[in-house]
Amino acid sequence: MLARLGVFVLILLSSARSGEAQRPASNYWVYVAAESADLLHRIRFGPDGAVLEHTTVVGELFAETEGPHGLRVSPDGKYLFLTTGHGIPDGKLWKIEAGPDTVVGTPIYLGRFPSTLDVTPDGLYAFVANFNLHGEREPSTVSVVYTPDLVEVTQTVTCTQPHGMRIHSNGLQAYSGCVVDDLVVELDTRTFQVTRRLDVATAVSAASLPNSQSSPACAPTWAAPVPAGDRIYVACNRGDRILEVASEDLTVVRTIETGRGPYNLAVSPNGKTLIATLKQGNAVQFFDLRSWKSLGIVPTSGTITHGVVVSPDNRYAFVSAENVGAQPGKVDIYEVASRKLVASVDVGQQAGGIAFWKMEDAR
Repeated sequence: MLARLGVFVLILLSSARSGEAQRPASNYWVYVAAESADLLHRIRFGPDGAVLEHTTVVGELFAETEGPHGLRVSPDGKYLFLTTGHGIPDGKLWKIEAGPDTVVGTPIYLGRFPSTLDVTPDGLYAFVANFNLHGEREPSTVSVVYTPDLVEVTQTVTCTQPHGMRIHSNGLQAYSGCVVDDLVVELDTRTFQVTRRLDVATAVSAASLPNSQSSPACAPTWAAPVPAGDRIYVACNRGDRILEVASEDLTVVRTIETGRGPYNLAVSPNGKTLIATLKQGNAVQFFDLRSWKSLGIVPTSGTITHGVVVSPDNRYAFVSAENVGAQPGKVDIYEVASRKLVASVDVGQQAGGIAFWKMEDAR
């Protein structure tokens, strides 16, 4: 297994190099998927630094790359849900017991190239965006899965290449961007139907950004509702900006310019900080949501920055970077308050989806 990964390099950064960063008093665990290596990694970060704690091979077709992509831990922390995007022709959803990292039941087929997903607060349903990279660009679907039995309830047609699936804190709405159609789509989690759509291209065009009929003006790759529930933040991967959207009437309130290629977004649980990965910029950017100002852009240790999650205590951001070719993927850990890189771990190639599992007192 380790031969597939090459040599792991663990970088533990000293407090002197980290400036204001302090060693954590708790242990934190995250999962990250290595898409080109068909691997799932569990990483622990604590007072002694960050370590790769466990690696699991994901997939059923040993002669093919199946591409583990999207990750989400159930609200009770018992299960990890994972999508594999490269199927014949469709991908699958996997249910994995967190901790022992063993597969529960049989993975189920979904739509074409299932990518990002989220789970309702009661843990009963998973909403999976089927990104569909196969063939002609055409309207795709969101799969709704009943998680206790891992049964697909329905597929709802939404738009072309949905991505960045996240569920409102009230559990009643699910949001995703539509990369090709320049839309944000809202689904009702009770009826599984589309309730509203927002044309984000209009907002980007109003900001006097270049637009063309042949490519999207925004290409929204993520839609992140804040914990308080009154705002949704949308990453314009092509427009190099983030849109703040009022959830009440689904209108754009304001925009902010970013570094190159914002891709994934995470809002700290206290609602104070927004963190964006800059996929084309090989960096991560921090924003103060009270002042709506950028706090700074920090380079990542790898290239093609991908996913980001924040610990429940608001202290740390965990960021994945894909890298290229045979280079290992990366997971970088930043202290949110100081925006300092405090640890970095090598993982499998094309590290993408990342999910927070749990934290425990280290004493």
